[in-house]
Amino acid sequence: MPKIELKQTIINEIKSNMENAKSVVLVDARGLTVAQDTALRKRFREANVCYKVYKNSMMDFAFKDSEFGDLCEHLAGPSAVAFSYDDATTAAKIIEKAFKEMPKLEFKAGVIDGVMYDAKGMEVIAKIPSREELLSKLLGSFKSPMSSFARVIKAIADNGGEVAPAEEATPEVTAEPVAEAIEAPAQEVVAQETVETPEVTETSEETVE
Repeated sequence: MPKIELKQTIINEIKSNMENAKSVVLVDARGLTVAQDTALRKRFREANVCYKVYKNSMMDFAFKDSEFGDLCEHLAGPSAVAFSYDDATTAAKIIEKAFKEMPKLEFKAGVIDGVMYDAKGMEVIAKIPSREELLSKLLGSFKSPMSSFARVIKAIADNGGEVAPAEEATPEVTAEPVAEAIEAPAQEVVAQETVETPEVTETSEETVE
């Protein structure tokens, strides 16, 4: 195949990988061992991320005049590129997690959902929770209320579709009425016992003449 046709084939391949990509991330993978490179590719493949190493000139032709055109200014030195299709941050997260065991791996730049980020920006993006993680946390926050709701629905179903009547409230009993009830009879007794007696006056004995 002529050299020009070969270059065009590579450029078309890059453009094909760009189609439907939610993000494109450039990395510097110099210094990785064969084992590390193999492990990294495996992680990308399992996450539905296309990871390739192309010449900068080929990527420049492919990125130019596209939504990923801002990456052209970062095509200096050997570059590898990762295309994410499911979640825009997938490739960035895989790379960020690989830093501990692959310290020579570095971000160069990336375009996430149409926005270009430099190396530092990519490090921040890589630490943002994915859509699935956010949904999982959201559902977890709903778990307790939903469980309570489910128990209420089950109780209604077990009761024949009727809401169980609330227990009648027991009237509050206070000490004051009881005290009044005890004191009342006592007052009546006292009233009954207190009977006015006529005033007795001493009279002189009648003299019998």
